[in-house]
Amino acid sequence: MKKLSESMDWECGLEMINQALLAKVGRQLSLVEVAILKGAWEGETYEAIADAANYSAGYLKRHVGPKLWQMLSEALEQQVSKSNFRLALEQIRQQNQESKVLLSANNPTPVLQPVSNSDRAEETPIVDRYVKREPIETICYETLLQPGSLIRIKAPSLMGKTLLVNHTLAKLATGGYRTGNLSFELADRKTHLTNLDKFLRWFCINVSRELEIPPQLDDYWDEEDMGSKVSCTTYFEDYLLSQDDSPVVLCLDDVDLLFPHPEIYEDFFGLLRSWYEKARSRQRWKKLRLIIVHSTDVYIRLNINQSPFNVGLPIELSEFSSEQVVELAKQQGLESTKDIIEALMQLLGGHPYLIEQALFYLKNHPEITLEQMLADAPTDRGIYASHLRKYWLNLQSNPDLAEAFKKVITSNQPVHLQPIQAYQLQSMGLVKLAGNEIEPRCKLYCQYFLQHLEDIQ
Repeated sequence: MKKLSESMDWECGLEMINQALLAKVGRQLSLVEVAILKGAWEGETYEAIADAANYSAGYLKRHVGPKLWQMLSEALEQQVSKSNFRLALEQIRQQNQESKVLLSANNPTPVLQPVSNSDRAEETPIVDRYVKREPIETICYETLLQPGSLIRIKAPSLMGKTLLVNHTLAKLATGGYRTGNLSFELADRKTHLTNLDKFLRWFCINVSRELEIPPQLDDYWDEEDMGSKVSCTTYFEDYLLSQDDSPVVLCLDDVDLLFPHPEIYEDFFGLLRSWYEKARSRQRWKKLRLIIVHSTDVYIRLNINQSPFNVGLPIELSEFSSEQVVELAKQQGLESTKDIIEALMQLLGGHPYLIEQALFYLKNHPEITLEQMLADAPTDRGIYASHLRKYWLNLQSNPDLAEAFKKVITSNQPVHLQPIQAYQLQSMGLVKLAGNEIEPRCKLYCQYFLQHLEDIQ
């Protein structure tokens, strides 16, 4: 390996990682993930990282760390671990310096090149690479300024939910609001989603850390005499919400991951609804504002008076319009034409992630024509190969779901499916729901899966 002309600093490495994650999974690093990476960058042990950031070493080592390294391995397209991730970034940066863009042998999607310190002022900041969907942003922001407010954001995977939430939370944080963003993807299915007390303790600990407040559960928790729900409520009211007078905006992401676990969701969703109701009359609870994010329609049965899904403000993200695609192209530095936009949207609809990947590829491969890219797109040699293979692996592991999706893409008109199958396909982002009717999300998915699902009888 050639010696780098200059050593990469931590800020440059962090920006590089966040850019790669935005391109691959549509989100940036959380606070706990940044803490682990910064400690690993400096060669610290999990114990030292945990001590400095007020986390449990076991929690970082057994829960957050493994998921983080797996996510980075997929985003950077090479095996990444705590011991080698800094070296991996150095190698990628060197290859980027030599060839501008790193191409994977299996997936020709380019990895963003990190910007040097001297050039950052001229580069558009990553937080500014955001296509507004007004009036949604203004509605979300102004709603969350209201005491005790609740917003429900629904959209399939990769439709921009995370970017909207991050944009909204960042704006609220500049106004002095305390913000936290907790994904239920971090909950261990076998440990946390089978026992209400364990789940609520996990929930309180992680909300504390998102708000950068040291967890103090033992001072408020009494499962035997008060029960888990009362203990959780007391912890929020007497500890988290009482730290200062500033409002708390808490985003609960991927809540639909709780839907298969009635032993958890019935009590937990009822708890959220009770907190929303408390804000009608109790001053301290007025400081709590909730954002509930999910990928599918709510197909579980809940008591109408105990559900958080029939109160507050519903927000449903749609696909990009042609005007928004033009704006995204401008942010990528591309001079888009009407023909380019129409061709992309004919194959991809207005799918934000798919459109962004196409524009990014065209920008970094001026030698490739639009026609070539579109022709290869629904194949295993195209820019969406990795994205499509993930869906294909999911469908292969669920033959009934694969058969249901085959029915959707081979029909000349919208079809009807079993509700659970419809919600699963909608959550993945493969289909659109219009009432009880289902149709493919875009032609790209039809073309690719018509080839791969033809053997299913």
